[in-house]
Amino acid sequence: MRVVVVTPPAPVVTLDEAKSHLRVRHNDEDALIEAYVTAATAHIDGPAGWLGRSIGEQVLEARFSLIFEGNANEIRLPFGPVVELVGVRYRDYDETEQDADLADFELAGDTLRRPGRPSLWEGGSLRDEAATVQYRTGYAEPPAPIRAAILMMVGDLYANRETVAIGASAAAIPMSTAPARLLSLYRVFT
Repeated sequence: MRVVVVTPPAPVVTLDEAKSHLRVRHNDEDALIEAYVTAATAHIDGPAGWLGRSIGEQVLEARFSLIFEGNANEIRLPFGPVVELVGVRYRDYDETEQDADLADFELAGDTLRRPGRPSLWEGGSLRDEAATVQYRTGYAEPPAPIRAAILMMVGDLYANRETVAIGASAAAIPMSTAPARLLSLYRVFT
């Protein structure tokens, strides 16, 4: 299974919030601060993120080799929380793309179910990315610990603009463990 971002999320932390956290009142470094917010958020958000979940609302597309094969009538959609099913497409035996009827599906948390229906392929064979599921995921209002962790990461990046400190000996600057502790409550391990 492969998951791609179709519609990226809006920023979870605004420039004004980040500047307030950093106690920056000038506009000279707005682009730099926005880049730090983007970098901190990208580090933890979505399919490539450390958390294993979506933070800001976004549309993802999961690409499966087979969907609902045999007797299976449910699959877990990754990088939740899943908000809404957007679409299901599959290739039939003739390799023609078909849109599945969304009324045949239901969401239960991050699980997509197709109750009372046969599989999309009766005894289908494994084919690369034969089905795609698009879904809206993420928080309308991200939890306070996640927002606080992003602000702390931005603070670390702003204060430590290089990866090493020059002094008696050069050493890597460790990032604070506080953001990791705040985020650990929300991390999904697969």
